[in-house]
Amino acid sequence: MKKSTFKSILFFCLLTISLQINAQTGGGMWLPNQLNEKEMKEMGMKISAKQLFNTSNPSIKDAIAHFGRGCTSEVISPKGLLLTNHHCGYYYIQSHSTVNNDLLTNGFWASNFEEEKPNEGLKATFIVDIKEVTSQILKGLDDNFSEEQRNQLIQDNIDKTLSALTKEIYQEIDILPFYNGNQYYAFVTETYEDIRLVGTPPSSIGKYGSDTDNWMWPRHTGDFSIFRIYADKNNHPAKYSKDNVPYKPKYYLPISIKEKKENDFSFVYGFPGKTQEYLPSSAIEQIIEVINPSRISLRNETLKILDQNMRENKEIKIKYASKYASIANGWKKWIGENQGLINTHAIQKKKDYETKLLKQTNASDDEKNKNLAILTSMDEIYKTSNSFIKASTYFNEVFYYNSETFRIASLLSNLLNSDNRNFEKNKDKIIKNLNKIYKNYDSELDKKVSAKMLSMYSMNIEPRFQIAGHEDYEKISSCEVLLNNLWNNSYITGSKGDLRSILSTNTQQIIKNKLKEDALISFISPYIEMYKNKISPYLNEYEKKLDSLQRNYMKAQLKAFPNKKFFPDANSTLRVTYGKIDGYSPKDGIYYKPFTTLSGVIEKYVPNDYEFDLPNKLMTLYNEKNYGPYSQKEDMIVNYIATNHTTGGNSGSPALDSQGNLVGLNFDRVWEGTMSDINYNSSICRNIMVDIRYILFIIDKFAGANRLINEMKIIK
Repeated sequence: MKKSTFKSILFFCLLTISLQINAQTGGGMWLPNQLNEKEMKEMGMKISAKQLFNTSNPSIKDAIAHFGRGCTSEVISPKGLLLTNHHCGYYYIQSHSTVNNDLLTNGFWASNFEEEKPNEGLKATFIVDIKEVTSQILKGLDDNFSEEQRNQLIQDNIDKTLSALTKEIYQEIDILPFYNGNQYYAFVTETYEDIRLVGTPPSSIGKYGSDTDNWMWPRHTGDFSIFRIYADKNNHPAKYSKDNVPYKPKYYLPISIKEKKENDFSFVYGFPGKTQEYLPSSAIEQIIEVINPSRISLRNETLKILDQNMRENKEIKIKYASKYASIANGWKKWIGENQGLINTHAIQKKKDYETKLLKQTNASDDEKNKNLAILTSMDEIYKTSNSFIKASTYFNEVFYYNSETFRIASLLSNLLNSDNRNFEKNKDKIIKNLNKIYKNYDSELDKKVSAKMLSMYSMNIEPRFQIAGHEDYEKISSCEVLLNNLWNNSYITGSKGDLRSILSTNTQQIIKNKLKEDALISFISPYIEMYKNKISPYLNEYEKKLDSLQRNYMKAQLKAFPNKKFFPDANSTLRVTYGKIDGYSPKDGIYYKPFTTLSGVIEKYVPNDYEFDLPNKLMTLYNEKNYGPYSQKEDMIVNYIATNHTTGGNSGSPALDSQGNLVGLNFDRVWEGTMSDINYNSSICRNIMVDIRYILFIIDKFAGANRLINEMKIIK
């Protein structure tokens, strides 16, 4: 999904982590070369930090791969088996599904290597090394530099540093900023591009509870799928080929099926995507009062329309399964996030923290005044930008995220304005996007969504961010009449001809002439121009100012609280977070235990329900108590929770025990704690994991995929 407008300025954070032995109370997503081994061992870890991260010898980091579109995965066999979440593999499982062979409904288990299914565009990336390069990147900087001068010098230094670093021909190096640009690290990576689907349970297991249970606890979901990495004959990355062979990993995770207990040490290794733990109070106000309500209200209406149509039409259900899940995931998360921020008084806590910063006893008057000026300026910018942020949020949700037709029209409008030099490159990108969109696109259903989105934009955004005639679109009936006409006069919907054929077989001038005739493109173009002229320039200006202020604000924190531990905000780089298996109390009088069982799965069972139906075979295994060696106290543990600080991107991350054995698979957080991206609170923030024993039970007893079990190293 597209990044929010201020993502780049809200890049890194700091938070306190206590040294209590019994619980990690401050959260934290640590670079694996930053780990506090002493604290981890006090909490129960039995192995050394070098066993987690080592660039000279194989270590756990060599089994952790960044998976696809922002998930994590781990190698679990010497033949390159890759474990991740069902929802991380969902798009690829769906791509192999048809009405007659529905892998989402029926599941899939390859019986040999030849049956394993390739997936175009799917990649798995390993971290080979992490090097701090701060001194090289910040060399020559002066406090008197303008932001433009600073950025240019940093980019020049990055280019020089990259050219000096050594790598293999099949490796890449990325240099990324940390702590708001106060530190820089280089990441040496290896990316494998031949990733094949090996096995997946049916959605009635892998997505059990679907949207009702999403972000919730207690949870009973077998959220896993299995892929395999293939490499060339030298074990190096290669594009798909029938000649490729299963990847031989430097390290793969041993799997423990030993009993779990509350208060056991737990750590998660993965690629968390984004956190904003150290925002000023004014930024949190904007999230609670402007950004999240806008997103929630728009997606709520889209989900109503999609849900009704998916229930009525099986083909639509298959086509829109992945889209619905993606839209619903953010919608529900933002609802929980807002409630969590309000219930934990996050704004007031930030204000109290800012007051403490301004009153630091060891600071000079000049420094205190400087810090006050920083906070005052940030507060003014966030308040001034509210109307622009709301308009931008609506624009992106309406014309990009929710309506696929509007998204295509926007892309084509930009192509129409491409210069000769960039036209072919932009056209090729659009054709690639169209192939993905049209595979699961229904123009009539998208017309219903688009009409509702346009009506809501017209009703809720102030006139200066509208186009002429917008008053007519406030009524949904008027939008439906308008869009009927647009849909009937557009290449996008197929009414005027095949769009992909036009783009791929004609000259640039002919393509442009035809695009100028398209009713949908003509309708969208004024909105795009309005955004470019009336929204984007102002947001860009706010962003530049906040970028500088946030960096200086970070410096102020580091100096004001020298005894605190600082971890960088998540930015899709490799991290370790650690804690304890622990229950929690979300409300007065309620306590949630840290484990759920197969008995709870059966309790939720609703025959023929799209969220809570169950396969007959699973019911039989339960009734017979046929759990094999995977049970605990005569029941089957399904999910469990811990105080590990996770976020999006940690989906599919391995949950490991004190010995570094794989014992679970991270897939979600509890709803009351979804605000942990902004305000981690150890009392209610919990990550949710599938117990590895449930995964093995499904592979072994349910699927009968013993060839996969035989590949793994299982510690009994």
